[in-house]
Amino acid sequence: MRFPTRFGVALTPSASPPPELLRPARASYIALTVLLAAILNLLALPELITRVKPDFIALILIYWTIFHPDRVSFTIVWTLGLLMDVASGSLFGQHALAYTLMLYLAALFHRRIIMFPMPYQVFHVGTILLLAQLVTLALRSVAGSDFPGPTYFLPSLLGAALWPLVTALLRAPLRQSPEQDAT
Repeated sequence: MRFPTRFGVALTPSASPPPELLRPARASYIALTVLLAAILNLLALPELITRVKPDFIALILIYWTIFHPDRVSFTIVWTLGLLMDVASGSLFGQHALAYTLMLYLAALFHRRIIMFPMPYQVFHVGTILLLAQLVTLALRSVAGSDFPGPTYFLPSLLGAALWPLVTALLRAPLRQSPEQDAT
């Protein structure tokens, strides 16, 4: 069968697989994932690991905002940000503002991000994480802190690199088992 061409490129039917069907996420599952992310954020680790450790709460919030935008509210995100400020002893409100910005950007672009293949999703999530870190850095510099160095941005890059793993882990319990046909 011959397909028409446009600008020398054959227009063939898409060979991409159909989208995966997932069960809806329960509020208890979302709360459990956020709680686990908070525990991972607050683990006492050596200083070298703490400097490059990604913000797991940010990754989880971005995931739920992209794939279930109606399940995460700004109030919850703001409260989580304030709790992280208190737990980490940082400038009060910096995590709250950064998380709120991330939620806004993820909600704004969630339809676009869902349609992209994984490498483009990694790029978008990394951009959102870097913008949130830039806001945090700006707030710290206004408060009088020195520039922490270029390694300050490593957690965002590592978080973007972990995006495929986070997506796979969070989707695993929501996958529907294939129905077996009686015939």
